[in-house]
Amino acid sequence: MNVLSASTDATRKKTVRWVIAIAAAALLFDGYDLVVYGTVVSSLLRDPTQLGALDAAQAGALGSYALMGVMVGALTAGAVGDFLGRRKMMLINIVWFSLGMAFTAMATSVPAFGILRFLTGIGVGALVATAGAVVAEFAPAGKRNFYNAIVYSGVPAGGLMASLLAIVLNGVTDWRGLFMIGALPLVILFPLACLKLPESPRWLLARGRTEDAHRLSVKTGIPLQDKATEGPASDAAASSGTVAPPPAVGKGGRELAGFAALATGNYRTPTILLGLMSFCGLLLTYGLNTWLPEIMGQHGYGKTYSLTFLLALNAGAVIGGLVASRSADRFGPRAVVATTFVIAAAALVLLTFDFPLPVLLVAVAFAGVGSLGTQVLVYGFVSNYYPTPARVAGVAWCAGFGRLGGIFGPLVGGFLISARAPSHVAFIVFAAVALAGGLVTVFVRRHRNSAAGVDAAVVDAAEVDAAMTGAGPQGSGHRSA
Repeated sequence: MNVLSASTDATRKKTVRWVIAIAAAALLFDGYDLVVYGTVVSSLLRDPTQLGALDAAQAGALGSYALMGVMVGALTAGAVGDFLGRRKMMLINIVWFSLGMAFTAMATSVPAFGILRFLTGIGVGALVATAGAVVAEFAPAGKRNFYNAIVYSGVPAGGLMASLLAIVLNGVTDWRGLFMIGALPLVILFPLACLKLPESPRWLLARGRTEDAHRLSVKTGIPLQDKATEGPASDAAASSGTVAPPPAVGKGGRELAGFAALATGNYRTPTILLGLMSFCGLLLTYGLNTWLPEIMGQHGYGKTYSLTFLLALNAGAVIGGLVASRSADRFGPRAVVATTFVIAAAALVLLTFDFPLPVLLVAVAFAGVGSLGTQVLVYGFVSNYYPTPARVAGVAWCAGFGRLGGIFGPLVGGFLISARAPSHVAFIVFAAVALAGGLVTVFVRRHRNSAAGVDAAVVDAAEVDAAMTGAGPQGSGHRSA
């Protein structure tokens, strides 16, 4: 098996830092793209000279178009990502969503705006689906939930950035300027990713390119196999949810890849449940991010105060997601995700009471922990739940099916506002969705660490090392087990 020397360990840490930074930056702008609409929707509703006349139901539909694109992009990434590779998918979609944001900023009508939001969403969805696989295959096993939280916290951090810029640039630029900021990755992030983002050695190995995988493993310091654990160590791994996922095997004992792997006996029911978890998390995320400023505005809070609630929501998601990820690495993501869903439900119920502003801001922050903060943990849970040949497909399914919730969230909010329902009704509906998400989570089956599984991991690792030895001299920091 691969044993990392001090120099190889330093190389690995450097590689991981670059990979995590690039993936997090990509999702930062993804989050910006998806939340910036919520910061300008009130202006578009009140100023028909921008795109044309809009009512709340139409605005909710516009908010959902991007999420429909995200669903298409995520599912497309699942279909091709496990075959094209992690690096190509990241680079293609950084360019895609950047161009989408630039063209959306130039839209002059409601139909053009909606179509461009849909097309931009395709790039966003593919990135969201690919990022989880990238983290799972580069990050060390004991820190994957934490690193995953750092990367996916880019989404609420992007929402935070959108909220801050909407406040700071109010009166300086209009919605077009805010959308044009979302195109900056094309000139900043894409060149950096071309230089610093490597292909995943584990993906190369899973595709049968053993020599290429070995060479890249030596160059990047990323091992081709996690160290197998036995006894107490493996028990700890089982409790924390870090047990290596079993292969998805079809008829005749052939290991399956992509979406076909998700339909096998080991993964069929968990895949449905993980998709429902994501559905609930994203319904909360996009329902609140789209309509929270408008709902609080109806309570008498001006534009700046309403945007401050959006700021609190996303700040809570960033901080809470990072804190909760530490617990997920220690206790396992399932228990932590269920708990944060319940926190969201309690916080949303508190928003139905007439508390002072500071109390409402704290409640909104905890709602952020339990909505987008929870979704960050869900992506980490999913990306580590599936084996390498099915990893992008698993995250893509979670992101894609979950986007149905993201689509319904703005539509539900728009429907309730159009029907002039009291604001507390919307919060009660969202609280019920959070409770449903927590209930679904507790039924997801854990992977069990069996002696046979450990033996298989050792045999597989030995075969990898044997292949490496046959392919050429061992690189620095590698030896046979």
